Amino acid sequence: MIPVTVDQLFLSNLGFVVLLKCLDDARTLPIFIGAAEAQAIAIHVNEVKVPRPLTHDLLKNLLDLLECRLHRVEIVKIEEGTFYAELVLECNGETVRLDCRPSDAISVALRVGSPLFVAEDVMAEAGRIPEISKDAHDGGHVKDPKGRPRLTPRELLERQLQKAVKDERYEDAARIRDEIKHLEDTYSSN
Repeated sequence: MIPVTVDQLFLSNLGFVVLLKCLDDARTLPIFIGAAEAQAIAIHVNEVKVPRPLTHDLLKNLLDLLECRLHRVEIVKIEEGTFYAELVLECNGETVRLDCRPSDAISVALRVGSPLFVAEDVMAEAGRIPEISKDAHDGGHVKDPKGRPRLTPRELLERQLQKAVKDERYEDAARIRDEIKHLEDTYSSN
């Protein structure tokens, strides 16, 4: 398991994203989450005082009342783009694992101060290394005749996808998404 921390929470063209940053290297794991969960995380991170307990505060209070300790949160797998997490609890001297959405798990972990972990295979599949400016690092890309980094086919498609979404050309975005999936399937079968 890889230790991570909540690095950023932001709104993208496709929805809210929480970025989990590896504590051991430069990789980050972007996870799309719902608006309510994003709000719950933002409220806690920004130390906003609310007059009544929110759902994740209630869960923390319930754990305290039942004398259960949240040891850690683990993001254990990704299937068809959906992430799965588990709460690792100690209750009555026994370790208990509960299936949980990552967004809820992160929100509860932040409230109780529990560490977050990501399975190595999940990070290998969905983790990203943040882009570095081409002046600082060429990223290992082949350069074109003018000295600019040449994009891989996948990088080119991902840029086209981002532009299509930004321009609200959703049919084009779906087609490009399918091309990326086809490209991934082609490379994984070789």
